[in-house]
Amino acid sequence: MTQQHGTVELVDDETVGYVARAVLIAALTAALAQVSIPLPGSLPPFSLQPFGAFFAGLLLGPLWGGFALLLYLLVGIAGVPVFSNGSAGLGYVLVGQGTGGFLIGFLVGAVVAGAIAHQRSTPRPLGELSVPVQVLALVATVAVVYAVGVPWMASVLGLSLADAATIMAPYVPLDLLKVLVAVGIIRGGYLTRQ
Repeated sequence: MTQQHGTVELVDDETVGYVARAVLIAALTAALAQVSIPLPGSLPPFSLQPFGAFFAGLLLGPLWGGFALLLYLLVGIAGVPVFSNGSAGLGYVLVGQGTGGFLIGFLVGAVVAGAIAHQRSTPRPLGELSVPVQVLALVATVAVVYAVGVPWMASVLGLSLADAATIMAPYVPLDLLKVLVAVGIIRGGYLTRQ
């Protein structure tokens, strides 16, 4: 008496691949967040965290890039010390040093970068993305991160919007430099099989 059992594929291989890549980008973002320099006073730390949003959007597109950063945020909110300087928790995101808006901005920025670069929900091959499109997508990410982060910071720290923008102004050139480095890493094939 032998019985034969069939298998049922619940999730296709492509979806499994996207989930795996999203988990890797979330882990990379967590690792990059630990490369941070605390700054005096209530200034947010200088970190390599934006690279996570950049890579998520360019490598995974808006849907899966957003999923990667959402996963990163949820892990941090759950208490795993994945935010800058080993910070974690819902309180850090909501209040912290006023940086929660930047964390939310990374999520929105990854979606925006993916939407601009790929112009569809799933990613196109990176070879099809021109350098100007990649730069535009990442500059838009920086703009979104600041558009969400600066008002959040002003609200949490009790600053005027102008004061918060003044505090964050020195970070803008550094973040634009990160855009160029990220495009160089992507074009060099250091994160993909090219």
